[in-house]
Amino acid sequence: MKKIIFLVLMVIFYQISYAQNVMKGNITDQNNEPLAGTTIFLPELNKGTVTNQDGEYVLKNLPNGKLKILFSFIGYNNVIETVFLDDSQIVLNISLKETPIETEEIVVSGGYNSTQHDNAVKIDVLKLDKHINLSTPNFMEVITKVPGVDMISKGSGVSKPVIRGLSMDNVLTLNNGVRNENYQYSDHHPLGINEFGIENVEIIKGPASLLYGSDAIGGVVNFIKEKPAPIGKIIGDYNLQLFSNSLGVTNNLGVKGTSKNFFGGVRFGQKSNSDFLQSEGVFVPNSRFNEMSLKAFSGYTNKTGVFKLFYDYYRQKLGLTEDEAVEEITSRDRKNEIWYQQFNNHLLSSQNKIFINKYKLEFNTAYQTNDLIHFAGIDTTEIAMNLSTLTYETKLYLPSSEKSEYIIGVQGFNQTNKNFNNAEVVLLPDASIDNYSAFGLLKYTFFKKLKLQTGIRYDYKMISTQAVGLPSDYNYREPLNKYYGSFSSSFGATYNYTEKLLFRANFAAAYRTPNLAELTSNGKHELRYELGNKSLIPQNAYETDISSHFHTDNFTFDIAGFYNIIQHYIFITPTNDTTPAGNKIFKYMQSNAVLFGGETGIHLHPKQMKWLHFESTFSTVIGMQQNGNYLPFIPANKLHFEVMAEKEKINFLHDAFVKVNSLTALKQNSPAPEEETTQGYLLFDICVGASIKISNQLLSIAIGVNNIFDKKYVDHLSTLKELGFYNPGRNIYLNLKIPFGIK
Repeated sequence: MKKIIFLVLMVIFYQISYAQNVMKGNITDQNNEPLAGTTIFLPELNKGTVTNQDGEYVLKNLPNGKLKILFSFIGYNNVIETVFLDDSQIVLNISLKETPIETEEIVVSGGYNSTQHDNAVKIDVLKLDKHINLSTPNFMEVITKVPGVDMISKGSGVSKPVIRGLSMDNVLTLNNGVRNENYQYSDHHPLGINEFGIENVEIIKGPASLLYGSDAIGGVVNFIKEKPAPIGKIIGDYNLQLFSNSLGVTNNLGVKGTSKNFFGGVRFGQKSNSDFLQSEGVFVPNSRFNEMSLKAFSGYTNKTGVFKLFYDYYRQKLGLTEDEAVEEITSRDRKNEIWYQQFNNHLLSSQNKIFINKYKLEFNTAYQTNDLIHFAGIDTTEIAMNLSTLTYETKLYLPSSEKSEYIIGVQGFNQTNKNFNNAEVVLLPDASIDNYSAFGLLKYTFFKKLKLQTGIRYDYKMISTQAVGLPSDYNYREPLNKYYGSFSSSFGATYNYTEKLLFRANFAAAYRTPNLAELTSNGKHELRYELGNKSLIPQNAYETDISSHFHTDNFTFDIAGFYNIIQHYIFITPTNDTTPAGNKIFKYMQSNAVLFGGETGIHLHPKQMKWLHFESTFSTVIGMQQNGNYLPFIPANKLHFEVMAEKEKINFLHDAFVKVNSLTALKQNSPAPEEETTQGYLLFDICVGASIKISNQLLSIAIGVNNIFDKKYVDHLSTLKELGFYNPGRNIYLNLKIPFGIK
């Protein structure tokens, strides 16, 4: 037996060691002129290069097997090619066509490294480029530019994503593919991810439980980290943002480099904001917040595969705008001293892929620990909990052809929640949570036009809690042991009717288990007393999605609709009871529900005025319980308009642009029983920007104004309206980016 194992290992080693794959070629424009500086990137290897002055590129030490390559240059269409390497040298010459319309990207959140148009599930990509300026200190506002995506906010420091009316534990956020665990069940808690070192955001709207498990019943937001530097280069950038409304200052500095096989980088970031202003200069007490972060990565790549290691540290101090704070805080400031929450988060993750002939083996693991501390008075701890999570997954990509993709895999996580510091309130008990799953995915192309995608998954979950207090206590909690198991599945198709027109349809069956807070909460949480419900059973969702995409060289049109039936939908609602201290009791309940709606968008560049850009999106969603009541936290219908003019060069200005945005939110007159009707509003923003070259140094600068007319308004998903506060008024901002090269 030992001899057989030895021989198998020798064969594998031989195949890996002697695979000598090289890919090279020339990149030109439609006039056959070389395009120097074109980016060539292989997502599966996390490896890339740029063309030289003659438009030439070379990539060496590539593994055998099937790989996708992205060729991109600003102002030109992306080209995505698939190659099959087998100890070979490939010459791949590419011609890029100039286009004012953004073209499709390679996406990674759908399970495969594939193009957006290849997926039966629509994946939106938001690129954080020069035109996506951070106009407020709230990073979440960036992704609300995607139709169907909104946010629950408690000022600029605390916000959560909402996808088609679902939020909190129904939406899974990923930090570069790693599930983000930071007490996401509550609208009082922040997202826990900032924009530093983030290059793209990928958003799946609708159930993605097949790929990611229970918490992805409403969708996925995946924050993709920046690419490594091109081979042989050390580069960096410094970024500064200033905000008048919150007197906010944001800094981040990053440096990264890549050699033949090794790559790495580090990035520091900091935010400081005082209490923000409503319209007419009235400040919101204790809406101040401060953050700092450190992010580092390193890796090694060769013809065997790619091995990556990431570390993220993130500390937040966020003011709690609640009754007690409003009474005690009478002057505007930025320092957190009383009534604030602090999050300390560490995330260490390892992501690896090995290529063995036509097989690809991916194995990833991550460990994260998050401290949540609520401070009342100075040095008075109200809540103190630690959530530690170990996640792991292994995927095997089976041999595939141009027509097929096959994946099988296993995933799991082990989690513990612990109370510490003898805090006054034990909101959640000490507990352990274990989840184990197995899944399989299949994608096949028929007739070069019809792509079918299907899969199945099984999850098994255990929740075990310890007792809290004594049986005679008012808030006694007995130990709890819960076991859940269920299947998730999906079936979808994409049909390319022509090269310019495609149709997409998908049906998914997903489920979500009750979380620790929903089962066991028993304590005061900011303004209310929250009570869990140990009788809750898993949610089951059955969603149908239909969409279509059409594009020409200067025009795109998208339309999508969905219908989501959720059995045993879990939500928190006020009761008629109060605690002995007089706090109103909110309890977790469930009911059958349905959500339906859709999104549409157009993007136009007139042929005669390629410098002019026009974009508009509209989204709508309705959520109702079986008894006819509306669901909570359902966003109002919203209409976005954007007009932008841009010029490649105006005297000493490069890539100059000016853009005007408007947001129309219609009246939300379908509130849940515990909510109130919210009036509609209309907001206008403006931004101008350009790059300036001083000597050999490039400076990118943008100046803008949000809420130009200082409109007094409140968004339906703002939790500050419970206290009578409005959303931020006028804000003037400055963005400065200084890229630099060391080698």
